[in-house]
Amino acid sequence: MSTAVTEPRPAYLADTVTGLPIPGDPEFATCEDARRHRKQRLAAALRLFGKYGFGEGVSGHISVRDPEHEDRFWVNPFGVSFHRVRVADLICVDSGGRVVSGRHRVNPSAFVIHSQIHELHPGATAAAHGHTPHSRALGALGRLLEPIDQESAAFYGRQVLYGAYEGPSVSVAQGRDIAERLGDHRAILLRHHGLITVGGSVEEAVHWFFTYDGCAQVQLLAQAAGTPQPLTHEQATAARDGFGDAQLGRFSFRLLWDEIVAEQPDLLDE
Repeated sequence: MSTAVTEPRPAYLADTVTGLPIPGDPEFATCEDARRHRKQRLAAALRLFGKYGFGEGVSGHISVRDPEHEDRFWVNPFGVSFHRVRVADLICVDSGGRVVSGRHRVNPSAFVIHSQIHELHPGATAAAHGHTPHSRALGALGRLLEPIDQESAAFYGRQVLYGAYEGPSVSVAQGRDIAERLGDHRAILLRHHGLITVGGSVEEAVHWFFTYDGCAQVQLLAQAAGTPQPLTHEQATAARDGFGDAQLGRFSFRLLWDEIVAEQPDLLDE
């Protein structure tokens, strides 16, 4: 019987899936500590949406499930600019659409979409939604991302197009339909509407949103200039294993977190 020889791991590769020296997830002693962490990252994510031009009037929202009450989620309040949201402004909404913490009201679209995603998908701790020009343009063409580079391969087999537009999302039935269509994907492109990404944390969901929108821009530019040459199935799968790694997604957000907190420390005001 032959014994397989395992090559020693090179010293420059860390003991992670990607080989990158990525730290593990933080641990919290109490639910309150975990809640503060999630709310701070949520407020930072919203400021980043503002900084990078993802705002469109009152549209767009990011949510994260409460670590103690899993039928509740924290989300940005209605009518407060992404540029001005602080931890103190965030609201907590229950499964019936009632604001149980916070002084602002909830955006009806935020409730019907995010409540259903959190209810149907236990692994979707957070969800990010915005009406960005690149995602709207891609949706208008009825196209999903093609694996034309490493970053877009993060969504290879992990995205879906939703075409059942019925006007602004204000009914729970429509929100549930979106959540059901999302399935176990990490991104759903809403035709005539915008983009939703999900993840096991605020960090991950928001990183996928940034990446998807950037990839949509690259694809639109490439298709306008000529005929992009996609990766093969084998290449796209290999790229997805690296660039689609959830731990990498969470850590990548940390760079944006450091950036926005240094620039806009008032977002942490409680």
